[in-house]
Amino acid sequence: MNGRVQGVAGQVAVQVAAHVAVAVALLASGALDAAYAQDRVAKSNDPQTQSAVADYNAGNLGAALTEFRQAAERGSRLAEFNYAMMLLNGEGTPVNVEEGKKWLRKAADANMSHAQYVYGKMYDDGEFVARDPVEAHRWFMKAAEQGHVQAELALANQFLDGRGTERDNKQAFIWYKKAAQGGDMTAQYVTGSFYERGGDGVDQNLNVARAYYAAAAAQGDPAARLKYQQLSAQLRDQKEMKPQ
Repeated sequence: MNGRVQGVAGQVAVQVAAHVAVAVALLASGALDAAYAQDRVAKSNDPQTQSAVADYNAGNLGAALTEFRQAAERGSRLAEFNYAMMLLNGEGTPVNVEEGKKWLRKAADANMSHAQYVYGKMYDDGEFVARDPVEAHRWFMKAAEQGHVQAELALANQFLDGRGTERDNKQAFIWYKKAAQGGDMTAQYVTGSFYERGGDGVDQNLNVARAYYAAAAAQGDPAARLKYQQLSAQLRDQKEMKPQ
């Protein structure tokens, strides 16, 4: 893989680390809503979990904690996840890492993709657990196979770096492209780089590369905007050089 993509991979790792900080503190800054939106089963079938979310958003942490715990004990995987996050973050209760990890694992085992992603990130970063990139890879794969975009990006990074799995640029591209199609800005940039350079099973296609750069640029990536401009000029020059 070309040096530019490898350089981008380093940038990706920094951005993903920032995502993890948000994930581990998932109940902060409205991020709970993302997990709530993803778990349609709990959203539609568990009024108590909905009430707990409302109490949390209103700042009634004690009530939210109790409601999440009660719903979690009845098997609501979203409640399991949110209860775990409150325990890990010490919201409405003293921090309780072991109990938090237990409930997070329950939500992950219940096939909640966001819980699987966060559980994998804990192992990838060594947050609350011993660092174990192989275990992280296993959970990222579970979440990514359900279409979880952040997990797809994390999985792509692992394949590109050879972390927790054999290095495989072809697999890295597959998962970067999935994450790009899911709207992730970083993945859009990296996917554009694959198409710009070609190789590793990817046919060079500057038009497709430009489209991915454009998508990332539209989300505010300045490097992608520059690449889009450069490829636009290159494609225009190529067109003008063709015999009429």
